[in-house]
Amino acid sequence: MRKLRSHLFGIDSGSLVLFSDFLDDGEMWTGDGERILRRYVEFSEAYANPPVVNVTMSMWDIDGATNQRVDIAAADITAEGFTIVFQTWGDTRVARVRADWTAYGEAHDEEGWDLY
Repeated sequence: MRKLRSHLFGIDSGSLVLFSDFLDDGEMWTGDGERILRRYVEFSEAYANPPVVNVTMSMWDIDGATNQRVDIAAADITAEGFTIVFQTWGDTRVARVRADWTAYGEAHDEEGWDLY
């Protein structure tokens, strides 16, 4: 469990299309085997420390004639941002994906003092 020291709780969120590989015969659509895509996301303002980040797929367009194998996660989380990691493998053909994310954590206190 994460316990916050501050009465200031920050929530940031967003949505972005990770790729549309069917438009230009990109690797997720035409490739085979393990394929990984990483997209960096910057928070609208920095947290006091790294927040908890949840990533979901809010739209996915996958070929129904192949196995549907995907993994999506948040990685490299810092107070300033994180990386969305999407991957597939085998014969899965992914045309496009949109990811939604939400970050929860301790916000900076503009009136507070940092004592070291």
